[in-house]
Amino acid sequence: MIFNFSFGTLLIALAVLAISSFRILREYDRGVVFMLGRFWKVKGPGLVLVIPGIQQMVRVGLRTVVMDVPSQDVISRDNVSVKVSAVVYFRVVDPQKAIIQVEDFLNATSQLAQTTLRSVLGKHELDDMLAERERLNIDIQKALDTQTDTWGIKVSNVEIKHVDIDETMVRAIARQAEAERERRAKVIHAEGELQASEKLLQAAQVLAQEPQAIQLRYLETLTVIGADKNTTIIFPMPIDLIRMFSDKYLGNPAKGESK
Repeated sequence: MIFNFSFGTLLIALAVLAISSFRILREYDRGVVFMLGRFWKVKGPGLVLVIPGIQQMVRVGLRTVVMDVPSQDVISRDNVSVKVSAVVYFRVVDPQKAIIQVEDFLNATSQLAQTTLRSVLGKHELDDMLAERERLNIDIQKALDTQTDTWGIKVSNVEIKHVDIDETMVRAIARQAEAERERRAKVIHAEGELQASEKLLQAAQVLAQEPQAIQLRYLETLTVIGADKNTTIIFPMPIDLIRMFSDKYLGNPAKGESK
């Protein structure tokens, strides 16, 4: 009776042990298996057999991890203090390295991302952080990817989320932008004056070639001014115009007397 009870208990224990020896790994999981403390192989996906007491398995996910980088205090190259936050996209490409080369690859990647963010952005000016984020994202991504390669981790993308600036610096940037707009307006106005003066010079040169064209321009100006009935204008008559009308309609008395 005691023998039968012990044999039944043993069978149950063996059955439980056999069931617990099997692991099911999904398509995006891999199992790093150690045998007696030494690395053996990477298994998965699917059904995996792990011998209890002899082998141990560490599960590693291969999907892309989205990690928020907390806001970091950064001093730019032009000595402006800002707070910058970012997000990092990475995944494990070598499960063996991710488990053996670093104790906690998630925490290690997070800490490295924070220090790299401060280091890279500290080499640039504030204007670069605001206007050239795409280039800075690539610089941070390359720096991170180079350092995490030994951990079997691939950093695919880094995005700067927020660049928070002190209120006094915001007002200074607004004044700078306003001054820049005024400078551009003055430059455009000066260029317009230069172009207008060049056109006036060309017109004067053309009119100077034919004196009668000047008189026609004079008459056209009088017509334009006379269109306003509510305005009284005293306009001097050029002596050349008076002489032209005198010669054409009244004759030249001086010439008649000489005859």
